[in-house]
Amino acid sequence: MSDDFLRKPFSLAPAPADAATTNYTPATSTFSSAPVSPYLNYDSRFLQQAQPEFIFPEGANKQRGRFELAFSQIGTSVMVGGGIGGLAGVYNGFKVTNALNQTGNLRRTQLINHIMKQGSGTANTLGTLAVLYSACGVLLQFVRGEDDHVNTVIASSATGLLYKSTAGLRRCALGGAIGLGISSLYCLYLIAQENSSNSSPKYL
Repeated sequence: MSDDFLRKPFSLAPAPADAATTNYTPATSTFSSAPVSPYLNYDSRFLQQAQPEFIFPEGANKQRGRFELAFSQIGTSVMVGGGIGGLAGVYNGFKVTNALNQTGNLRRTQLINHIMKQGSGTANTLGTLAVLYSACGVLLQFVRGEDDHVNTVIASSATGLLYKSTAGLRRCALGGAIGLGISSLYCLYLIAQENSSNSSPKYL
């Protein structure tokens, strides 16, 4: 098919008799493997065949920041804490009711009390830790202007210190040491993953 046919404007008029008997063969483009359609008023060679999966504004970060991740982290921590506390409440409830030989409605009430009490307590604890960690991480990212493993370690250590700040100096230092140790192990794991896969770093 010639390029003159492609330059003609679209028309509803019947085609000439000689054009009706013309055998159109798909022309393979030098730009792509898509054939040129004889029925549509455009050349598919000028359409880009490969498009990026996502379009990011120029200079934008290709991963969510700590502020965007904070909401999901807090909600997940509360739900996980409720689940863990509920399971612990079931175990302790059965243990206590069996020791007291309780049965029937009394045993069911005691089980519900243990589940609700321990579930809400654990959910509150993990939710508080998540709020403190997210707040420290967002503040560090705003002050330092970057998000890296240093923010993770400092935020975790500060979370442990703040959470145990009312329990005395010794427990406060112990909480900070636990946060420092957990965050250090997590960062070492991320660094090992980055070195093995050569992928972009992902910070929590």
